Amino acid sequence: MTPPPSRARFPRRSKGSHRVRSARSRSAAVLLVLAGGLLGWGMPRWERHLPEAGLGFDASTAQATLAAIAGGMITLAGFIVTAITLIVQTVQAMSPRLVSALGHFSRYLVLFGLLIGTALFALVVLSQVRDDDVPRASVTLAVGLVLVDSVIVLRLLDSLRHAVTGGGLARAVGDRLRTVIDQAYPQDPEAPPRLSVDQSPTAVRVPVLHHGRPAVILAIDEPKLVRIAARHHVRVRFVRAVGDFVAEPAKIAFLEPARPGGGVDRKLAEHVAACVRYGPSRTVEQDTAYGFRLLADISVRSLSPAVNDPTTAVQALDQIEDALVRLAGRSLGDAWLLDDTGAPSVSYPAPRWQDFISLALDETLLYGAMNPQVARRVRALLAHVAAAAPKDRLAPVGERLDALNRMVTAAMHDPLLRDVSGTADPQGLGGPSG
Repeated sequence: MTPPPSRARFPRRSKGSHRVRSARSRSAAVLLVLAGGLLGWGMPRWERHLPEAGLGFDASTAQATLAAIAGGMITLAGFIVTAITLIVQTVQAMSPRLVSALGHFSRYLVLFGLLIGTALFALVVLSQVRDDDVPRASVTLAVGLVLVDSVIVLRLLDSLRHAVTGGGLARAVGDRLRTVIDQAYPQDPEAPPRLSVDQSPTAVRVPVLHHGRPAVILAIDEPKLVRIAARHHVRVRFVRAVGDFVAEPAKIAFLEPARPGGGVDRKLAEHVAACVRYGPSRTVEQDTAYGFRLLADISVRSLSPAVNDPTTAVQALDQIEDALVRLAGRSLGDAWLLDDTGAPSVSYPAPRWQDFISLALDETLLYGAMNPQVARRVRALLAHVAAAAPKDRLAPVGERLDALNRMVTAAMHDPLLRDVSGTADPQGLGGPSG
């Protein structure tokens, strides 16, 4: 029997999930469009009761200005959609999983809503312009919105120019990965101690099944699961990890009594199953390993003969090193979630140190050993990780260094290139060696 998990932490809600960001972006875009229409309808009526203010347009000039603003914003919104489509294709060329995993373009939906809202505001105000009644403040506001929209478009396009590069995408993944690491592997003085929970061989176990289309486990509602387990005096033991693909009917967890001689209500399995969220593909929301998977994808794709961009691989290795150093001193592997009293309530499988090392580096070693820049960067990475890791975690790091030496020797026939590749360099090539 597999030993019970000995790592424990308190439940936490996921921060910045892709679903939440997408929902917020869609809601904000819809609100901006509605606000543009309502403001365009109400503001001209409201300003009739106020002293005249704003640009001194006559009726024909105001109509021409508002029509130009509406047409220009609609055209610009179409340009944004076209640009985002091309950018998504570029990102997919780096890794087809990056777009869905990062949700990086959700904020551009807000920009689209702002542009359409401005156009709708201008059109509605245009419908209320009369020869003897020009809503000057509304026309002035429409001109001001054009300036605001232009500044936001320029800023977002400038940030997008950096974000869609290999290094920019690696940094975006690294930022998300650091958030997930701090959430799943907390490092603070109030963290609960390691513990063991014995399982009675005669305990009643009720399976929790996945009913529905084949899908990937995206996340679990940790606080809700812990509350259910504590309220009904049961423990939930997951046998499938976040990121696993499951098909119907798949056993994803078991329920067992938390007290000796206790029982389990079989209907409770449905409530537990409802706390698990599924989707078509993995995300980084609660899946630390998937963050490393994305960084490894960027590294490997950049080392393919069709791309041949080792500098991008080095930028991905920068983020991999930071994440591994963060994990080096933290408790890893299977874990328990604790309730408010500190009692273990929910257990779940999670990767171990050697799993993270293998996922982060093995494929880059396979495809990058023949490149001096990558080999030097990997050496520096292994040295930095070894310096941060405790003694019981040095073996997987040493195994990768030995493998790198063997692969460089086999791939580099020229003694000069072998010597160059045998030096650790945090910049890959050109940095201070040592």
